Amino acid sequence: MIFYAYSILLLPLIAFIVQMFYGKKLPRNGDFISVGAVVLTFAMAVALLGMILVLSDPEFHIRSTFTWIQVGDFTVTMGIYLDNVTVITLLVVSLVSSLVHIYSIGYMEGDPGYARYFGFLSLFTFAMNGIVLSAGFFSLFIFWELVGLSSYLLIGFWYHKDSASNAGKKAFIVNRIGDVAMLIGIMLVWSVVKSFDFREIFAAVGAGAISQPMLTTAGILIFGGAIGKSAQFPLHVWLPDAMEGPTPVSAWNHAATMVAAGVYMTVRIFPLLTAGAQIVIAYIGGFTALFAATIAVTQNDIKRVLAYSTISQLGYMVMALGVGHYMAGFFHLVTHAAFKALLFLGAGSVIHAMHLGLEAAGDHDTDPQDMRNMGGLRLKMPVTYTTFVIAALAISGIPFTSGFLSKDAILSGSLAFALAHPHHFLLPVFGFGAAILTAFYMFRQIFMTFHGKPANKTVFNHLQESPQVMIVPMGILASLSLFIFYVFPSFNPFTAHGWFESLVHKPPTVAGKTAADLAVYVEGFLEQAHLPTMILSISVASLGILLAYLFYQRHRLNPDTWAEKLGPLYRLSYHKYYIDELYQRGIVSPFLFVCEQCAIFDMEKYDKIVIDGFAVVTRALSRFSRWIDDVIVDEFLVNGVGKLILWAGSAARLIQTGRLQNYLLLMICGLILIFAFVVF
Repeated sequence: MIFYAYSILLLPLIAFIVQMFYGKKLPRNGDFISVGAVVLTFAMAVALLGMILVLSDPEFHIRSTFTWIQVGDFTVTMGIYLDNVTVITLLVVSLVSSLVHIYSIGYMEGDPGYARYFGFLSLFTFAMNGIVLSAGFFSLFIFWELVGLSSYLLIGFWYHKDSASNAGKKAFIVNRIGDVAMLIGIMLVWSVVKSFDFREIFAAVGAGAISQPMLTTAGILIFGGAIGKSAQFPLHVWLPDAMEGPTPVSAWNHAATMVAAGVYMTVRIFPLLTAGAQIVIAYIGGFTALFAATIAVTQNDIKRVLAYSTISQLGYMVMALGVGHYMAGFFHLVTHAAFKALLFLGAGSVIHAMHLGLEAAGDHDTDPQDMRNMGGLRLKMPVTYTTFVIAALAISGIPFTSGFLSKDAILSGSLAFALAHPHHFLLPVFGFGAAILTAFYMFRQIFMTFHGKPANKTVFNHLQESPQVMIVPMGILASLSLFIFYVFPSFNPFTAHGWFESLVHKPPTVAGKTAADLAVYVEGFLEQAHLPTMILSISVASLGILLAYLFYQRHRLNPDTWAEKLGPLYRLSYHKYYIDELYQRGIVSPFLFVCEQCAIFDMEKYDKIVIDGFAVVTRALSRFSRWIDDVIVDEFLVNGVGKLILWAGSAARLIQTGRLQNYLLLMICGLILIFAFVVF
């Protein structure tokens, strides 16, 4: 198992190196290298899953570590940690990555950056596997930042487009905010425990070595990294713009890598979270779920709807972890990976067909992603339509889908938590409110895209189904969006009982952990909440679908009329509550203004007064120094001494005539002077 784990980690890295240095020299630009590596990791992940199913031990875990840095008492270990959660996540990551790689062969065909694209995908896979396998905060943070770099490279893949390069920079910068908070939280824990290793940290928590206030603070700060990576309010603004990258990247990013990394990290640090930290997490997740859903209902870009849907669904997962329903939050991470990847691949199939149709029709002005330019596509793309509907049913929480099992578990957990703690009644309100909106905006998307009359008959006539290399991954994901794969061996379509729950049925705890008390309601209230939740969940989902049908299929209700009636509420939703504008005016513009003023001060004041003034003084000093050197030193001292010696030599030459009579005369003169001096 350790060998498989290290192989799963390193194979995508090897593929990345080969692809970046030799990809363009290989047949098919080396795509088979990246695809082969990730498919092999999937095979190993399946083997690992088979092993843990045979063991059937909820407490299973193994680790392999080694010393990375040792300076005196400061030691950093690196290595991998394998438990049931790790293995299941590896399976999800490798499966979605494999399907996205295969799908990309068709979608990215002919792109000038084809080899570079597959290299970046391999790097992304390596980074995500590193997060999943990390045995401590040190390696986790390294791979965490590498995931951020990989997403930057792929979101801005078409860097010649300003919108793509700006989206990549926005994602990178916004995530750094959360990452700084995460780093501070990690260092708070290290300041007490003096270790980054999860096992040692959890042991210290159990021993009460970290005070509750510090543990709460550290837990919330570390979760700040998840707020950035998993696009939770208020750091959600980067994710919708990330649609500028290739659509397979969106599927990969939204399903099983970057956004999933935040939820996975929260799952991994669950024993660190105190009751206070979990309450904060629950409210952030619950509010984000409803907030993002209210935006998705008014968007017209097919990928942007799915982007806000992802933010909302991640909010569900975070809320579940916050209320202590550990299994439900992680279960939704797994099921969501399949149907959200399918939704994005379905959207990519539609966009791919629209691009080809618009090119064939000679139309270069129509937006191929605007659902208002579509309509009737089910007649031209029946496989894409069928798989998209299955994914929409799953994310809406309709029975017999995987989404029903996981979403019902989350809603049951929020309702049970409210029953145990009535003053937290808002949490189930957030959950059920997001549920009805999810069903509405998903089927609004289906009716606008696949039903009704074509918006452009000429373009419609040129549309055709996507190639098999794109359709097959969608079919696999559609199958995985059904309940049957998650409930074996019980086959009960209304509960999550099965192999998954047997492996991940309770949160990891440590002795004396206060936050563990938050999950006590699971035993006392979850059964009580299950049936009402199921009835209410199915009811609100059905109501959402019905409303979408009446608005966009039967046209019994006019969307434009209701948009006018709702007025400010509609505009707030359509403009995403002006959060981007608020950040632009309240943070970005003032910051740029300060930077501009600093630049002006630097160039106009500092440079002219200090730098240029210093130059003037320096030049004056240099001129004075030159005058001293030329006049005093050279002319007066050096040349003066020389002239004096020459004069003395000339004077002495007058005396040294070589004539005897002159010397006698001088002697007589000298004697007279001496006599005169003595006498007088």
